[in-house]
Amino acid sequence: MCHRDEYASLFWTIRKWRGCKWNMRGGYMVKNIIKKAMAILLLSFFFAAAVAWAANRDDILGVWNNEEKDGRIEIFKCDGKYCGKIVWAKEPNYPAGSKEGTTGTPRLDHKNPDHAKRSMPILGLQIVNNFSFAGENEWKGGTVYDPKSGHTYRGKMTLISPNQLNLRGYMGIPLFGRTTTWTR
Repeated sequence: MCHRDEYASLFWTIRKWRGCKWNMRGGYMVKNIIKKAMAILLLSFFFAAAVAWAANRDDILGVWNNEEKDGRIEIFKCDGKYCGKIVWAKEPNYPAGSKEGTTGTPRLDHKNPDHAKRSMPILGLQIVNNFSFAGENEWKGGTVYDPKSGHTYRGKMTLISPNQLNLRGYMGIPLFGRTTTWTR
């Protein structure tokens, strides 16, 4: 005799279920159990793949688009650490009617707190400095310079995927900061 309780166990085989008196209902239950088992198997595969993907220390090297898509930053190695410089800007030169500089000349780092550096062009400016690989897809211990504001922040970079990098700039502790997402 076959009871409903027997269908709840995943250890029963299809042969045993076929021996039940109420085959129609049993067949429906078998299909549901198989669907659930396949879903669990598929989810566990994706979870295992996500856990298995861990960044190598050099996975952030290369060119990244900033969040606004108006600049590209190349991350490169510098003295065993990781740095980044602006390699492309949507508007590398001052536009017509600009109050900040002469039309057609390269944009300068005019908000830099160091007056000697205010004559440096934005293109080629190193804005990411001295990050170290901390493991678990994170790079820490560096600073990030924002040429739009002229401020330098402590930073932390997290590689979310091979094409997405979160950069958190903060003053003091990471709780008081802002995260921006760069993409390839």
